[in-house]
Amino acid sequence: MKKYININDVDNLDLIVQEALAIKKAPFSNNKLGTNKVLGMLFFNPSLRTRLSTQKAAINLGMDVMVINFKSDSWTLEFADGTIMNAGKSEHIKEAAQVISQYCDIIAIRAFALLESKEQDYAEEVLSGFEKYASVPIVNMESATAHPLQGLTDTITIKEYSKNPKPKVVLTWAPHLKPLPHAVSNSFINYASEVDCDFVLSCPEGYELDAALDRSITIMHNQEKAFEDADFVYAKSWASNIDYGKLTETDKDWQVTAKKMGLTNNGKFMHCLPVRRNVVVEDEVLDSEHSIVIQQANNRTYAAQVVLKRILENLES
Repeated sequence: MKKYININDVDNLDLIVQEALAIKKAPFSNNKLGTNKVLGMLFFNPSLRTRLSTQKAAINLGMDVMVINFKSDSWTLEFADGTIMNAGKSEHIKEAAQVISQYCDIIAIRAFALLESKEQDYAEEVLSGFEKYASVPIVNMESATAHPLQGLTDTITIKEYSKNPKPKVVLTWAPHLKPLPHAVSNSFINYASEVDCDFVLSCPEGYELDAALDRSITIMHNQEKAFEDADFVYAKSWASNIDYGKLTETDKDWQVTAKKMGLTNNGKFMHCLPVRRNVVVEDEVLDSEHSIVIQQANNRTYAAQVVLKRILENLES
């Protein structure tokens, strides 16, 4: 693996999932692989699970880790070509990426969508800028349109907890206080589409995601109907795709409730976290034995670790 930007960088999803589960059983088995190697973690947005799990994964491999938060620790970056930098931005991506590449063997980046312009978000200015000008492998810790570490984590978790050789997996839109990016949902759709499952996207009209439309996913606007006989229910909020970046749907009836989960096949409840209790999902669901959100978060480490392991192995080859 030369980099990890999106699902296209995974040559065999089933094999990488199996390898991640093997790493989970023996997390320190490759603790010399990253000796004298540095992971640079660049954050343009907040993080809890992504930061800690990726850092832990690097430590498990014997790597050193450097972290920088661009909102507080560094100069503001300019990404446009040919710009006259006579305003607030102090450093250009061209120099920054090349300099950081001299300090780090792998660069991991987290930069959310702005939700102001779909065209701008889908251009992936931050991620593509580092990919263009850095001379070391790039890992996507969530960009404007994708969260491949979360997508891999979710696939690992479904594999680990599935009792059905072909489980029914439902990704459902849920209410929120503000519009959220499409990244997690896009990646979940892309990864779930690559495994043997009966996949359904449940959302209000106007919230159909490009990833689902591109893959001809089954889309249902009746949430309760979608939940019937589901083995896994994954709740996530995201902004409208038609009125991009806006939260036009505020129907609280889309909340995941115990009553709706009763329609499933003793289905497991999943969420990437953080989650707003009693807005996205009822306490009764989140605190039940069917909720695997904590176990799901634990798998973040092994998703990151298998990715870093494969990149390190490629650097040695």
